[in-house]
Amino acid sequence: MTETAVTVDHVSKSFKIYKELNRTLKSALLRRRRSVSEDFPALNDVSFEIPQGSTFALVGDNGSGKSTLLKCMAKILVPNTGSITTHGRMAAMLEVGSGFHPELSGRENIYLNGSILGMTHQELDSRFDEIVAFSGVEEFIDQPVKNYSSGMYVRLGFSVAIHTEPDILLVDEILAVGDASFQDKCSKKFADLRNDGKTVVVVSHSVPQLRAMADQAAWLENGRLVEVGPARTVIERYGDSTKTGVRIDSDGKVRWGSGEATVERVEVLDAEGQPADYLVATGDRITLRLHYSAKNRIEKPVFGFSMESIDGTYLWGNNTRDLEYHVDHIEGTGAIDLTIPRLNLQPGQFIFHGSIVNTTTEHVYDYVREAAGIGVKRGTPFESGGYVILDGRWSTPGGAR
Repeated sequence: MTETAVTVDHVSKSFKIYKELNRTLKSALLRRRRSVSEDFPALNDVSFEIPQGSTFALVGDNGSGKSTLLKCMAKILVPNTGSITTHGRMAAMLEVGSGFHPELSGRENIYLNGSILGMTHQELDSRFDEIVAFSGVEEFIDQPVKNYSSGMYVRLGFSVAIHTEPDILLVDEILAVGDASFQDKCSKKFADLRNDGKTVVVVSHSVPQLRAMADQAAWLENGRLVEVGPARTVIERYGDSTKTGVRIDSDGKVRWGSGEATVERVEVLDAEGQPADYLVATGDRITLRLHYSAKNRIEKPVFGFSMESIDGTYLWGNNTRDLEYHVDHIEGTGAIDLTIPRLNLQPGQFIFHGSIVNTTTEHVYDYVREAAGIGVKRGTPFESGGYVILDGRWSTPGGAR
């Protein structure tokens, strides 16, 4: 059985919100009453477990309780009721430069912050060069950190935190401040931590980042737990919840939109125009046929498809507006085809989403998730790995072999 790194057991946390403050003794005496306040429930009876060795995402809108829960895990905040049990050494990066003293140099702050996180002076000595190299602030390591940019703060603070070799690492949004190179470095470090059996709990508004990193997730809404489970499923359902008019149709497909026009079904056709079996081959010609229905005449609609891998990675999108295929209007039922002359995909499973939107693409008539799917088997050409086939060719300059 998978061991548990963090157990959140019926946790509730509230804060007092003051509507009227007695800012002076005089105002308190004149009003003859205490400051007026009410309790704001940031977390309400939240329970779940985080498996050891997982990268666990907390998702939800602003104010849903994600950061409050993370601070409770880090023991910065104490729940009003319930408990949080952690197993192993924990490090937290919840705010830019947390644990830093602005007047001290980067070098001095490494030792200060590292000791706060539980490292000995000898441990810090042995890992100092590695911490500095990962942070990329070598030139400024002896400068006061008050002169650092927010990005430099993040890089140095995060570098110290991960080099404590924690069993559990808590990260709250701060990676958004780092540049693309640093984020890539962090993603690789997260992968190393997971391979070493460590646990990462992360809060981020970047859905693509969470899809790539997380294997488990919990969705919070107004302080309550909505769902916990596999990251792809939870993140997808959370994303769907932010759309207008989301519903589940009779076939179990998730869709949203105003409904003036609807995607009735999507077919995958082979090179002869016949319905393809689910399994097709790399290099095949296929056609996606979208059948639609419009209640009334709709001027200049835009039809589109997008594709994801089975793990939720967004791979491709195509619509009639961008390809300058103009549809004057639709009314009643009909169909429209998108032909892919050569399927440049590696073997694997892929999902197509279908949509009908207005000419600005800002108003959605209908969007159907997982409208169709294919399994791709080995075909021609064949390449070593990844999602796509680029048909690369090897050669030696000058033609010699």
